[in-house]
Amino acid sequence: MVKRIVVEKSCGVIVDYQDFFLSQVERRARARLRANTRNFVRLLGYFRIPMIATLERPVYAKGAVPEDIKAHLGSRGKVFEKDFFDLTREKPIRAHLKRLKKTQAIVAGCETDVCILQSCLGLLELGFEVFAVEELLFSSAANTDAALLRLRSEGVTVLSYKTLYFELIEAVGEAPHREKTIAAFGEFPGDLPEAGVS
Repeated sequence: MVKRIVVEKSCGVIVDYQDFFLSQVERRARARLRANTRNFVRLLGYFRIPMIATLERPVYAKGAVPEDIKAHLGSRGKVFEKDFFDLTREKPIRAHLKRLKKTQAIVAGCETDVCILQSCLGLLELGFEVFAVEELLFSSAANTDAALLRLRSEGVTVLSYKTLYFELIEAVGEAPHREKTIAAFGEFPGDLPEAGVS
């Protein structure tokens, strides 16, 4: 079966994007992650795709959602704290996902080999088609190849930010698709890059 991201069917999931975890990443990579995650949130926000962000407890030690990300979550964004590595093991998160009535989850965050892996498996078990954005996944581990291999083998689609961007945009040029998009969502932000910052 072909898996294609559909705006109306999608929700965004940002897992444990917190200062504690970001601090374990090399400075240049951290700046890249911040820019790419901010663009990811803005892109999904433009299409009014609801988003959740999780925070691993204790939040006082690991940090809240950074302000530059939180500012773009908008009214469709909801933040949850969690104890389980698999976010779907948390009843409030599971209930919220059910209320959204979405069938696709677009995932970013950390750690690729722990919370991302377990959360993606949980989302698959709940019946979601899961898409993980490769440039937006990170870990304190130097090598996460085994986790990415397992995600793919279990049915998670790993894609680039650029692929996500164009899959949501769908077409080039002016009419008629562009006019429909503007009518539905407003003028597209001209400063939103089409590819991840490298």
